[in-house]
Amino acid sequence: MELNGGIESSLSRSNANVTANGRRVGLIFDGRMCKHYAPGGEDHPECPDRIRVIWDRLNSSGLAKRCVILNAKDAEDNHLALVHTKSHIELIKNISSQNSEAKRKRIAAKFNSIYFNEGSSEAACIAAGSVIEAAEKVAKGELDSAFAIVRPPGHHAEEGEPMGFCLYNNVAVATSFLLNERKELGISKILIVDWDVHHGNGTQKMFYKDPRVLFFSVHRHDYGTFYPAGDDGSYIWTGEGPGAGYNINVPWQNGRCGDADYLAVWEHILIPVAKEFNPDMVIISAGFDAAMGDPLGGCRVSPHGYSMMLDKLMEFAGGKIVMALEGGYNLNSIANSAQACVEVLLQDKPAFGSLEAYPFASSWRVIQEVRQELSTYWPVLASKLPDKMINRTSQIVNISDSDSDSDGEHENISDTLSEVKTIEDSFMNLKVDGDSQVHNSTNVRPPWRSELSKVNIWYATFGSNMSISRFSCYIEGGQVEGMKRSCVGSMDKSKPREIIWKTFPHRLFFGRDRTATWGPGGVAFLHPSSNVHEKTYMCLYKITLEQFNDVLLQENVSDYDMSRPLFDLAALQTIETKRSVSVELVQGGWYRNVVYLGKEKDIPILTMTCSISDVECFLSGKVPINPPCKEYANVLVKGLVEGKQLSEEEASAYIQEAFTKPL
Repeated sequence: MELNGGIESSLSRSNANVTANGRRVGLIFDGRMCKHYAPGGEDHPECPDRIRVIWDRLNSSGLAKRCVILNAKDAEDNHLALVHTKSHIELIKNISSQNSEAKRKRIAAKFNSIYFNEGSSEAACIAAGSVIEAAEKVAKGELDSAFAIVRPPGHHAEEGEPMGFCLYNNVAVATSFLLNERKELGISKILIVDWDVHHGNGTQKMFYKDPRVLFFSVHRHDYGTFYPAGDDGSYIWTGEGPGAGYNINVPWQNGRCGDADYLAVWEHILIPVAKEFNPDMVIISAGFDAAMGDPLGGCRVSPHGYSMMLDKLMEFAGGKIVMALEGGYNLNSIANSAQACVEVLLQDKPAFGSLEAYPFASSWRVIQEVRQELSTYWPVLASKLPDKMINRTSQIVNISDSDSDSDGEHENISDTLSEVKTIEDSFMNLKVDGDSQVHNSTNVRPPWRSELSKVNIWYATFGSNMSISRFSCYIEGGQVEGMKRSCVGSMDKSKPREIIWKTFPHRLFFGRDRTATWGPGGVAFLHPSSNVHEKTYMCLYKITLEQFNDVLLQENVSDYDMSRPLFDLAALQTIETKRSVSVELVQGGWYRNVVYLGKEKDIPILTMTCSISDVECFLSGKVPINPPCKEYANVLVKGLVEGKQLSEEEASAYIQEAFTKPL
């Protein structure tokens, strides 16, 4: 069958396409956009094959059939007029009806890097309309995310003129449409992330005074010499009036920037500010011309790099993300990069690792300059990056002389992975705390962390961790009153996503004569076996399985390199049947026994306590049953009272009963 006049496909357009994890991802492609091409058979980088290869790759990989295929739509004049002048709209609408190709060429010559042909008007209208359609579907909640595979691109197009291969500003039109024409959909703040290698000058100007739009562009600038040239892409352009602080430019000083450089920007600029901005939707100007092998970009972002950049944006707006294709002129690179991104939208695991260890020194300089410029508006950027971090720089590993232009890009990258560090390994485990110190728990961030960071569990606590401030020590580091030593914290310092309380039919008791953390006195244990005659109050924290591993480590041993997880996905899959798993790597620890307590909202509930053999040691007297010290007991009381489970008097009686009642 013909798909909108272009590419053959057997795909159903049914809205029944929902992934196993419930994600509904939309795709838009229309073959009529291929009718826009350079006149006279000119070999032009912005060619129809750009969108064809992406569409073909998504079909051949099986990803397209897992998505909801949307019909493209024409943009209406009144929607285009939200960001473009009437004369601009009339120009693009009528240019293809000019009888003479020579006349179209003369008109195009008046603009910067533009061509027109007999298919340009229709293609431009469909491109803008399709991004609107995708954005509206996501805003309505009919889709979780979407990718508009469109051309001509849009981010260079300004209010009154086309430029840089761009006719209408597709992303700006869709953004303004949601904010101004569909307010009832509840999208009041939009984050636009422009990762095209060229500065999004048109988009910047359209929202420069608008605080509803946080515009972020990371691009080659080369001190104003890289297209579109000038100083518009400088970091000093931060917005104006009510929009002051809402325009962020990260201008690379040179080419060959790659995954490490981009992800450092995400970690130290974009993500902190985005958390503060808290957008209702994220729209990405998804140019893939910073990819390896691009003939115009000269940068080195891998498909995995794009997938990681996108994955980090998925935490915002409930994953409401719309991607709109911008640039990208190496056909192999854009197909690989687009595939990697759609896999992320579908919440598949990123395909493969990266090729660099650390950012360039010039990239760290730019990051510091941007942070300083924006710190007035975003205090989260005010802290100075530690010297130990910014002094870590490296050269890019060369895969081949062709910059992976060959069809074997996937194979080349995979073969090289065993010999290079992954990108997250390099700087993601360098965290800046309040004193601007570096927390470097391991030399390299192992790949398992990325995998387990996507899995949520409930960590059920029955001891001092019932107090949120005490539990935060295991996540953020530090200590509370009464503790004899500080916790190092987790690598991922994100706060629990949710906190609830429940009771379980297990026995709470206190044992041991002293601990390194609390000094003399017993600490809390939960009998691993259930007993319907017992009731223990437990505070449940919704955290990632990665964080659970870090807490499990801190509860049991003082040092371990964590090159592999203590409790992995295989253990998680088996514990529901086994009911408990003894963690072999921390056999000397008192809380090495992970116990399964059921599910809450279909998420497993796990706790950590002693083993049955340890209980026997308590019963035999080999290990003493002891009441808690005053400081430790006070923290338990605090947790129960703050959690509104018991009054202070009731909480004290509950603890006293636990350590006086025979085991």
